[in-house]
Amino acid sequence: MTDSGEAVQGSGHRLLGIGTILVLTITAVLTAWCGFEASKWGGEMSIAFSRASSARVQATAAELTSQTARQYDLTLYVEWVLAQERGDAELATFIERRFTPEFAIAFDAWIAEGRDAAGPFAMEVYLPPGTQRAEELHRSADDHFADALVNNQRGDDYSLLTVLFALVLFFTALSQTQRSDRRRWIFLGMGTVLWIAGVVVLTTFPIKI
Repeated sequence: MTDSGEAVQGSGHRLLGIGTILVLTITAVLTAWCGFEASKWGGEMSIAFSRASSARVQATAAELTSQTARQYDLTLYVEWVLAQERGDAELATFIERRFTPEFAIAFDAWIAEGRDAAGPFAMEVYLPPGTQRAEELHRSADDHFADALVNNQRGDDYSLLTVLFALVLFFTALSQTQRSDRRRWIFLGMGTVLWIAGVVVLTTFPIKI
């Protein structure tokens, strides 16, 4: 009976040792992997923020182009109105020939509707150069900014898993310091439960290589 008990105890020690080594080894690898992924997603976040910033700058430049074109059209339109008030049809025609293509479309639409709108600038068809480009760039900047926030959260998620796996290493290492096999199994079991939970969560995370 004594020999049998010692054999069982020895077998339990071996299983405990093997289990501890497996948990420590795999957890160390997973911890390194989570750190790697957190770093990669942090890089993606920085790239997305940079692209968003670049798009904002380009959008501002496009808006400046649009405002300059609008100011030019407004100046010509004011001169046209003054010529109309003076009854100078020749000057009015001369000015009309110098309308920009974008303003000419809005002007013709305004005339065709019987001048009911507040002016050519109030027409929906009036789109000075740079207007659509600015809108597209602003949308692009918004998209990149949203991507940056998502990537930041992904990096944070991997960092939190790193902390979780650090707890696994702590409990597993703590089990090594216990004299009682029962306590060793308890601490190893706690570490294993946390390890399983971490692995399950890890499988739901996107991977960036």
